Amino acid sequence: MRDLSDIMAERRTLVDAALDRRLPPADEPPPTIHEAMRYSVFAGGKRLRPMLALFGCEAVGGKLEDAMPAAVALELIHTYSLVHDDLPAMDDDDFRRGRPTCHKVYGEAVAVLAGDALLTHAFQVLADPTATDVPAARRLQIVAEISAAAGSLGMVGGQTMDIQAEGKALDPTALLTLHSKKTGALLRASLRVGGLAGGADDAAMARLTRYGERLGLAFQIVDDILDIEGSSVEMGKTAGSDMRKHKATYPAVFGLEASRQEAARLLAEACEAVFPLGGGATTLLALADFVGRRRS
Repeated sequence: MRDLSDIMAERRTLVDAALDRRLPPADEPPPTIHEAMRYSVFAGGKRLRPMLALFGCEAVGGKLEDAMPAAVALELIHTYSLVHDDLPAMDDDDFRRGRPTCHKVYGEAVAVLAGDALLTHAFQVLADPTATDVPAARRLQIVAEISAAAGSLGMVGGQTMDIQAEGKALDPTALLTLHSKKTGALLRASLRVGGLAGGADDAAMARLTRYGERLGLAFQIVDDILDIEGSSVEMGKTAGSDMRKHKATYPAVFGLEASRQEAARLLAEACEAVFPLGGGATTLLALADFVGRRRS
């Protein structure tokens, strides 16, 4: 198998090119909002959610181009969530991906509007009937999957729980629910929409779903650990912010060592879920290892 870093670099280039084509030009009137959207989208990042959509599609024998509209939409939605998350009314962060956050550059009002525009544009991309050969019924399923994962039943609901949990002691069940919604829902959906775009049958969809659930939760646990052990330079954002804000995290509830063990267990279960897919699962197996070892 090719090195995962090479595969991810290649896919990132494809995703960035698709994002560039799909976003309005920076000089499109009114230019300020389009500059702010592009500033946030092209600030860097791993493109994990688009990667999962593309890898999920490939794992079931689908074509990359069939999953690309979903990959673009997922990254636009993820970026909007970061723009809003960084606002003073939320986490009040000055840096994201190693650069000043959108509101520090363009002001709070434009940052709110840029996030709104990115979210809306994501569904314009998904609704474009000329973008892919995926059957209409499957495209509708993809829209439904992403909508549910991004809204109050998923990411937005998890963010609400996160805000309300600051300074409070959560029990393990509540913490699992919070993380499953805030981070896990969109990661799980990324795998599922990739499978849908690739024409996966019910058995393959079940395997991608289980992988996505385990990987999504493990990703958040590793993120919680890095907030304690990582550096601001490596992470591209302010380290230690979760502790300062008394956020509900896995290390806060279970401790660092138990959190590491839980992340490892979840990643092992993720790999077990997709192993029967054979050669198509190779990249997903390597990605699980990457998530467990990441430093940013």
